[in-house]
Amino acid sequence: MESYQKPIVKPPRLAPGDTIGIVAPASPFSREKFNKGVAVLESMGFRVSFDDDIFIEQGYLAGTDAQRADFINRLFADREIKAIVCARGGFGAMRVLALLDYEAIKKHPKIFVGFSDISALLSVLDTRCGLVAFHGPMVTTLADAGQATKAALLAALTSDVKLELAPANGRVISPGRASGPIAGGNLTTLCHLVGTPYAPSYNGKIVFFEDKGEAAYRIDRMLSQMKLAGCLEGLVGLVLGSFEDCGEFDEICRITAEMFKDAGIPVLAGFDIGHGKTNITIPLGIEATLDADQQRLTFHESATV
Repeated sequence: MESYQKPIVKPPRLAPGDTIGIVAPASPFSREKFNKGVAVLESMGFRVSFDDDIFIEQGYLAGTDAQRADFINRLFADREIKAIVCARGGFGAMRVLALLDYEAIKKHPKIFVGFSDISALLSVLDTRCGLVAFHGPMVTTLADAGQATKAALLAALTSDVKLELAPANGRVISPGRASGPIAGGNLTTLCHLVGTPYAPSYNGKIVFFEDKGEAAYRIDRMLSQMKLAGCLEGLVGLVLGSFEDCGEFDEICRITAEMFKDAGIPVLAGFDIGHGKTNITIPLGIEATLDADQQRLTFHESATV
């Protein structure tokens, strides 16, 4: 697999009054939740900018592939926009990967936030542009987000603090300690990148996975596929976020333990990352240390400049 890994590029952190641009790279969304989410961002002290074309609906997509990609390219090129937050996930982000202007994105690094299906975009921003991207809440999920989710997002966008995370319901699947850059996101989405030119390399990395609405046997099947494809070779640590509506937590841990029993890497489950009630923002591409014994994921540096 050809590697596109670039030197790390940290985006500028936000200041009060900065403008956040909203994109819809995947599925259409609820106007009501969108408006509530915009109000949350404004309550944090930011201006919010979006084009009315963001509300276009084309079946299960928020507009054509060309339109959705163009929104992303334009917002990265717009000097007035200091950060980009996705409206919603769903499906469709991987369809725009071949249409993005990666050279222009590298010239205008900025904060980019999303999760779920948006994991495809977070991954390529990391691997093709070296840009630190943020796995965190989107506009529509901010509508009903709790204080912990909102506080973590605000801290990630504005603070120079080195992030340290502890799982809310920690489960040590495999003990140990390891360091490496953080990669990962939604398991289903990243599994579907396997075999494409956009599949990331996890060699030397700490990887996190999360998912929603996938039965235990499908979690097993996706991990098995990635393992057979060689995607999971060389990773140095594994973190499990929330697996909402995926069956019993014990079963997810059992599947993971079996899949990685010979890997000799620390594996820690129970983090509030993903589709759960709380969704803590986590930067991709930054070096961190996973200490499964102490149940800590500690970043070595801040994610913004």
